[in-house]
Amino acid sequence: MPDVQRATRDAEATRQRILTAAVDAFAAYGFDGASTRTIAGSAGVDPRLITRYYGSKEALFEQVVEKTYEHPLMMLPGDNLVMARSLLSDPPEGQSKGLLLTIRSAGSPRAVEIMQRHLAGHYQRDLAAGLPDGIDAAARAALLIAVCSGVQLLRNVLDNTALQGEASDAVVERLAAALDLLGS
Repeated sequence: MPDVQRATRDAEATRQRILTAAVDAFAAYGFDGASTRTIAGSAGVDPRLITRYYGSKEALFEQVVEKTYEHPLMMLPGDNLVMARSLLSDPPEGQSKGLLLTIRSAGSPRAVEIMQRHLAGHYQRDLAAGLPDGIDAAARAALLIAVCSGVQLLRNVLDNTALQGEASDAVVERLAAALDLLGS
């Protein structure tokens, strides 16, 4: 009789290898350019396992978006020094991959729909709920996300030299003040 616990563990390990390979592939090639065959090859599995575990390339992309769009920091007025310092520091690897998969998948209407739905339905909604009452919290949350995405793009993708290296306390404080203003 097969060991059910071991099979479950192996299945979860296989799911994780596929997900990790998919993050890398979508970051490198975008939604349209990444093939399930490439993802499976990088994960060291048969391409049919993608369908078995995720259902489709699109469903796998949704899981990748969920993973790479995780945001542990909320940009709430008065608490943005941490966020500003984080934005002006070297990002965790997954954060850069999330930005790259967004940029490289923006040409696909279906990928854009998935990314928009996730961003608005999760992160933007949660951020808006945490902002103080005032004019259009959803729009203020979207502005905060846009500013942060722009800083990440310039610093971590385009390697803007003015944003490289350790940011001065004055620059961090100005970015924090701007985030506070947008959120209030």
